[in-house]
Amino acid sequence: MEQFSRIDNSKNGLQVSRREQKISTAAFAVDASLETFRRCEDIGADILIVHHGLFWGREELLTGYHYERIRFLMEHDIALYAIHLPLDAHPSLGNNAGIAASLGLSDVKPFGLHKGIPIGMAGRLDRPMELFAIQQKLFGFDGNVIASLPFGPDEISSVAIVSGGAAFDVDEAIEKGYDLFITGDASHTIYHRCLEAGINVIFAGHYLTEVWGVKLLMEHLLKGPGSEAGIHAEFIDVPTGL
Repeated sequence: MEQFSRIDNSKNGLQVSRREQKISTAAFAVDASLETFRRCEDIGADILIVHHGLFWGREELLTGYHYERIRFLMEHDIALYAIHLPLDAHPSLGNNAGIAASLGLSDVKPFGLHKGIPIGMAGRLDRPMELFAIQQKLFGFDGNVIASLPFGPDEISSVAIVSGGAAFDVDEAIEKGYDLFITGDASHTIYHRCLEAGINVIFAGHYLTEVWGVKLLMEHLLKGPGSEAGIHAEFIDVPTGL
């Protein structure tokens, strides 16, 4: 995670420790929040591993909701570990890798430079697909997303992906000639440039584009070191709809 330390505001790594060192149950979630922490306590989790932690590169006073969050973790002896940009960018366990693998993309390449480091991925579909079929494949039968812009080819062959808040990376997708750009947060600002450039866009929602990494990491733990140590793991789903 060292290469991300200069570009990531998140304090990646262990953010809150615990008294007991033994870990029997690990919980995984997208966001560190009181609701998530309470559900960790319900399942007896010793550690929570999240994409969005509590510390973001500035001094945080232990007051208000921030105090309540830390207090809950300490009172229930739950450790908190955060992995932000490294989990977006990881080539096999990351959010973008998960979306790319689910689509079966081939010729996968790094995409979406953030301060000189690629965060996303891009590649080609083995068979062309329509926009709504891609939404269904990734996000369920109803294909529910925040919004989509059907401004590009009806038959999509190439896809660029940057999870989370990366709407302006569509410029790179346009420049490189991709048929579809997938990201999380919607942006009014890019509407007309996408229309004029003739590119499809899916704004799937920040949450839906960032469940992939923590789930893949959990599966990796269960198959590898966690399996050997007898650790139980559980994903805690707290969708925001955004």
